[in-house]
Amino acid sequence: MKKFFLLSALGLSLVGCVPEKTVSVITENQTPVQEYFGPLFQDVMQCDELFGEGKLFTDSKSFLDMVPKRDMQAILADYEGWTDKSAAGLSAFLSANFDQLTLGVDFSDQSEIDVHVKKLWKVLRREADSLQVGTLLPLKHSYQVPGGRFTEIYYWDSYFTMLGLMADGETETVQDMVQNFADLIDAYGFIPNGNRLYYTGRSQPPFFSYMVELLARIKPDAVSFYAEQLEKEYIFWMKGQENCTADHPVSMHCVRMPDGTILNRYYDAYDTPRDEMYRNDVETGKAFLALHPEADEHQLFRDLRSGAESGWDFSSRWFTDAQDLSSIHTTDIVPVDLNCLLYHLELMLSTQKEEYKERAEKRRQAVLKYCWNPENQWFMDYDWKARKQTPVMSIAGVLPLFVHMAAPEQGAAALGTLERTFLKAGGVVTTLNQTGEQWDAPNGWAPHQWISYQAMKNYGREDLAQELKSRWMRMIENVYLSTGKMLEKYDVIKASNTGGGEYANQDGFGWTNGVYRALKTE
Repeated sequence: MKKFFLLSALGLSLVGCVPEKTVSVITENQTPVQEYFGPLFQDVMQCDELFGEGKLFTDSKSFLDMVPKRDMQAILADYEGWTDKSAAGLSAFLSANFDQLTLGVDFSDQSEIDVHVKKLWKVLRREADSLQVGTLLPLKHSYQVPGGRFTEIYYWDSYFTMLGLMADGETETVQDMVQNFADLIDAYGFIPNGNRLYYTGRSQPPFFSYMVELLARIKPDAVSFYAEQLEKEYIFWMKGQENCTADHPVSMHCVRMPDGTILNRYYDAYDTPRDEMYRNDVETGKAFLALHPEADEHQLFRDLRSGAESGWDFSSRWFTDAQDLSSIHTTDIVPVDLNCLLYHLELMLSTQKEEYKERAEKRRQAVLKYCWNPENQWFMDYDWKARKQTPVMSIAGVLPLFVHMAAPEQGAAALGTLERTFLKAGGVVTTLNQTGEQWDAPNGWAPHQWISYQAMKNYGREDLAQELKSRWMRMIENVYLSTGKMLEKYDVIKASNTGGGEYANQDGFGWTNGVYRALKTE
C-alpha cells in the first residue's frame, strides 16, 4: 500500500452529479481511499441526490464504509462499462455490488447503569479481523469500537475506554488493544486516527504511552516489551525536526521555537478534503473561497485534516474567527496538550534510554516558557507564526497538570482558574466559547473529565477532584435515566444531552463508559 502521495489539483464541485471546475479537491495522485474506489469516488461524492436524510447515504463516511460483495477490482472493471451515472443508476450499481454497514444501533435498555455498561463491553467488542474488507484495516486481536457511526477502533478514544475495561476486569481485551496499536505502529510507523484506509494520513493525540503504562499494572514488563514501538511512535512525531531552521521553522509535525527548542503541532499528510467528511469539507472550501477568492484552499484542507488529528474536530481553539470554521489554522498552532503527551512519552522512553530524560526536560521548560499565561493563570496554545499565544482558553490547558509538568504554584493557580471558569454543573466544559462546534461550550467530553480529575489529584486538590467526579457522574446517571443511553458528549452547563458539530450525538459510547466505570471504581 502506498503511504505517501504527491498532491496536485484538478477541479470538482457538488452540483447535481455533474463536475464543474470551481473548488480544487481531486488529486491526480490520489489518497488511498480515492485509489481504492477509483472513478466511483468522484461520481458518488458529486451526486447530491445520494446523500441526506432518507437517502442512500447519511454522509460521506457511510459511503466509504460500504463492504464490497466481491473483489473490488472486479467491481471497478464492471463500473468501466456502466453508463448510467444518474442518482438512480449509481444507487443501483452500489446496491448490487456493496453492502452497507448497520449504523445507529439502539443500545438503550432498562438495566441499571453499571449493568448496562457491562453489556456494552460485549456489544462494542469486535473480534480479530481475518482480512481486509472494504476500507477497514484488519487488526489481529479483539478490540472495542466507540459506537454509533463509529464502527472501527479510534486511537485516543481507546485509552479512555481501556480505563473502564480495566476497572471491570476485562484485562484480556486491554492487552489485545495495546497489541493492535503496536501492530499498527509496526505496519505504518505510527498509529492512524482509526483502522480505516481513509485515516492513514494522520494520527491522533499520542496516548500509546499511557496505554502501555495502564497495561503495566498487570504486566510489569510492558514498558520494556513495547519499547521499540514507543520509540517508533516518537520518531513519527519528530520526523522532519532536522529541517526546522530559524528561517523555515516548521516541518511536518515539528516546530522550531524562537529559542531553538523543537516542539510539535498537528499535521496531516494530505491537503485535500477529508475523505470521510468529503462533502462537508468541499462546502467549507466554497465558503472560504467566497471570502478569499485568491487564496489556496489546499492549506484550508490541511488545517481541517490536522484539526481532526487533534481529536478536537472542531473547536474555536483552532480558528482565527471563533464563529468561522473556514478561518481554521491548526498547523500554525503549537498545542499545549500534544506537547504534554509527548513529554510523557519521552519520560517513558527515558526508562530505557538515558538521552530521553534531557529531551523531556527541554520540552517541559519550553512548554512552561511559551504556554503559561500569568495573566489568565492558565496554559495556552502558542501560535508559532504570530509568535504569541492564541486567545482561546481551552480545557487542554490542564494537561501540564495531568502529566505533572507544572510547578506547584502554577498548578495551584491553574486549578483556581479551572474551578472559577471551566467547572460547570455537569463537569468541565471544553472551551468558554459558544460557537455551535462540538468541541466548544456548552459541551464537555469524558476524556477531559478524567484528565482534569487526575490533574486535581496530582496537585493536592482532592476536594475539587471529588466535586468534579460527583457532578460528572450525577449528570451521566440522570441522562441515562431519561434516555437509556451512554452518549458521546454532554452539555455540562445544563447537565443534559447535547448536539453541535458535524453529526448528531452518538450512542454507545466507548470513552464515556470507560471514564464512568473508572471513576465509579476509583
